[in-house]
Amino acid sequence: MTKMNPKVQKVLDRILESFASGDVPEALTIVTLPKLDVPCSEWSLANRLILFFSGTSDARGFRQWQTAGRYPKKGSKACYILTPRHRKMKDKEHDEEKVLLTGFAAVPVFRFEDTDGEPIDRPEYPPREMPPLYEVAQRWDIAVNWQGFQGNAYGYFSPGRKEIVLATHDEQVFFHELAHAAHEKVQGKLKIGQDWKQEIVAELTAAVLAHLCGRKTNDGGSYRYIRRYAEDAGKDVHRACLSVIGDVGKCVEIVMQTEEEMVVVV
Repeated sequence: MTKMNPKVQKVLDRILESFASGDVPEALTIVTLPKLDVPCSEWSLANRLILFFSGTSDARGFRQWQTAGRYPKKGSKACYILTPRHRKMKDKEHDEEKVLLTGFAAVPVFRFEDTDGEPIDRPEYPPREMPPLYEVAQRWDIAVNWQGFQGNAYGYFSPGRKEIVLATHDEQVFFHELAHAAHEKVQGKLKIGQDWKQEIVAELTAAVLAHLCGRKTNDGGSYRYIRRYAEDAGKDVHRACLSVIGDVGKCVEIVMQTEEEMVVVV
C-alpha cells in the first residue's frame, strides 16, 4: 500500500500499543434510543432484529395496517418474521393436555415506509448536532437515519440501500458504520454478514477516526469488540489488528481525503 499518513500512523500505533499491553480503559456505556410504542415492540428479539436490518422500526401485517387506516403501496414487498407453531397433545400418563412447539411459520409484514394512508404519530430521533464526518456520508450519497433500539444491534450499513441506520447517538457507532462504507469503496463488494476481518477493520478504523476528530473515544469497547471477533477466528487481538492494518489505513485515508475535498477554500 502507499505510505500511510504520519498522523494516522501515530494514532494507529498508539491504539495498537494499548491493545498489545492490555492498558485499555474501561468501556463507556452506549446509550440507545427508545423503542417505539408500536405492536412490533413486543415481538421476539429475533423478529425485532429482522425489522431493524430491514430498515424500519415499525412493521405490521396487512390487517394491522388496515385497522390503523394504512395500506401497503402498490408493488411494495413484504419482509418476513417467524411465528411459532404449536400443537396440543394429550399426555395420557399424567392425564393432562400439553402444548408442544412443532416449528415456525414465516409471516409477511410490511414496513411503515412501504405504506400509505392515515398519518401515524412517529417520534424522530436525529441528534441535536450531526456527528463529525456526517458530510462524508452525504458526499457518498449514503443516507443516515436514526431509529429505536431493537436489541443487540447498535447500527448497520446497507450497501444495497446505501443507508446507515443507527439506534444510538454514540458517534463511534456512526464512525464504525461509515468505516464499513469506506471499506466497500476500498475493497469492492463486502461479504454478507459479520465477517471477522470486516468487523475488525471497521472498529479499528472507527477508533482512529474518533481520535482524529478529537472526540471522546470508547477504546475499551473497541478492544472488547475486536477481541470477540479475533477470538472467534482463533487469533490474538494484536495480531488480528496487524493483519488488517493496511485496509484500516486505506479506509481512514479515503474518509479524511473526502472530508478535505469538501473544505471550501475562501
